[in-house]
Amino acid sequence: MNIIMKKTAFALVLSLGLVAGCSTTGEEPMTDEEMSAVDQEGGASVYGSDDDGGISSDELRERERREAEARGEGGDEASLRRITTFYFDFDTSEIKMESRDVLAAHARYLASNPNVNVRLEGHTDERGTKEYNLALGERRANAVQRFLVVNGADRGQIETVSYGEEKPAAMGSNESAWAQNRRVELIFR
Repeated sequence: MNIIMKKTAFALVLSLGLVAGCSTTGEEPMTDEEMSAVDQEGGASVYGSDDDGGISSDELRERERREAEARGEGGDEASLRRITTFYFDFDTSEIKMESRDVLAAHARYLASNPNVNVRLEGHTDERGTKEYNLALGERRANAVQRFLVVNGADRGQIETVSYGEEKPAAMGSNESAWAQNRRVELIFR
């Protein structure tokens, strides 16, 4: 009887240790300011600029669209395909609604050009462990790959790679830099 109780107690201690060990990602909890920076409608507001005006990841996409229009490129397929960077919200691999039309244009292009290949490079911001960020970058690249395949591209045309936090687009430890680093880039070859 005493042995059974010892085994049960040992199993309980191991279970508690496992739960405690798996309950955190090693990241610091978000501050109220960081929590307010996450826009529940789709984009992360980017703070931390000198003028505290900030910019959102949605505005980054809008800026790219306006620059394409300024170059005389309307809303046609070619101008949509000029956008090759797609931003993600914090700790997610969900493709934003505003990215879907552009990604669909890329999928149509790949479907009609079977000799063209693309590499999807998944990136994250610096928060989280290297292992976690590599996995998150991979999930982001795979989400874009699935979207392209569902919309007509051939899986054989697409290569995915995750760089995690290793190749930041913007240096810094603030929301502005983090929003620019949470991305998937399409590299056509």
